[in-house]
Amino acid sequence: MKLTKTIAAAVIAFGLAGGAAMAASHSDKKDIVDTAVEAGSFQTLVAAVQAAGLVDTLKGDGPFTVFAPTDEAFAALGMTVDDLLKPENKDKLVAVLTYHVVPGKVMSTDLVDDSTPATVQGSMVTIDLDNGAMVNDAKVVTADIDTSNGVIHVIDKVLVPEGVL
Repeated sequence: MKLTKTIAAAVIAFGLAGGAAMAASHSDKKDIVDTAVEAGSFQTLVAAVQAAGLVDTLKGDGPFTVFAPTDEAFAALGMTVDDLLKPENKDKLVAVLTYHVVPGKVMSTDLVDDSTPATVQGSMVTIDLDNGAMVNDAKVVTADIDTSNGVIHVIDKVLVPEGVL
């Protein structure tokens, strides 16, 4: 019930374009990267994915589950984003971005309270469903954006693996 309310509120926050994209038939679905670009609220994430050289991976077959921070979530990091986008920090950027990706397609109905799925980066994230869906300390503001190669769950904070920044 709580997750349903979270999803409903998130769909409104995501906007009509995102909702229309979710309603498209499977053959019309875009991949994770194209879906993020079209949404318009993930410009920083898309730029970071490009700088990290992960575009082809996230356009690949997958399936992937991406916990996607909004531009506002990246802005809350301040100067850290600018530093991460520098070529000399590519390894840190890749670590941060792959910490947002879980192998497989995990829809909100598949989330298990207090579970700790492994990310592509190698560390675990903690799923908490007690007060809405949370990934570590980030709130899921939009769940289940279905793509041709996985699913996107929009979150309100950037997840940072321990020891990376």
